[in-house]
Amino acid sequence: MADNLAPAGAPHAAGEHHADGTTKRDFLILVTGGFAAIGAGAMAWPFISSMNPARDVLALSTTEAEIGAIPAGAAVTLMWRGKPVFVRHRTPAEIEAAAKVDMGELRDPQADSARTKAGKQQWLVVVGVCTHLGCVPLGQKPTDPRGEYNGWFCPCHGSHYDTSGRIRKGPAPANLAVPTYAFTSDTQIRIG
Repeated sequence: MADNLAPAGAPHAAGEHHADGTTKRDFLILVTGGFAAIGAGAMAWPFISSMNPARDVLALSTTEAEIGAIPAGAAVTLMWRGKPVFVRHRTPAEIEAAAKVDMGELRDPQADSARTKAGKQQWLVVVGVCTHLGCVPLGQKPTDPRGEYNGWFCPCHGSHYDTSGRIRKGPAPANLAVPTYAFTSDTQIRIG
């Protein structure tokens, strides 16, 4: 019986078990499985990575701007997430006109105070995309037509917005959207 035992360290015949009960085949299966898992991960990684937002999108996730130089009655257009954002420094007359509107007259009822920040009602910030078909309304430049309600006018289909960016006339179903924004100082705004 001692003749059948190979000395320690001597090679085993195919299919023979080592002292711990494993075979070469077990080792090869384990190594092959490991390489297969690594290969599958390497092939899946580009697909998974493609689902992340692009660097340019991440860079545009917030926009900051200095707004202190905008005179009352004027507006600027900022770009945020590939969309125009209208920032208007409203006059006291524009604020008063927006606040007086009867909610029953509005297609998409929303109080002016809900569309501006408390204590900063002179600043209106809205996404400058018409809610009808995605056009960019006119009204940012002093020479632009502002529609019947002195806000913005979309000439493509005739939507009229008031000084709070609310739809008042035309086919647009909703008000101009108000993005997430905050004042980082009295003259600085961060959108996003």
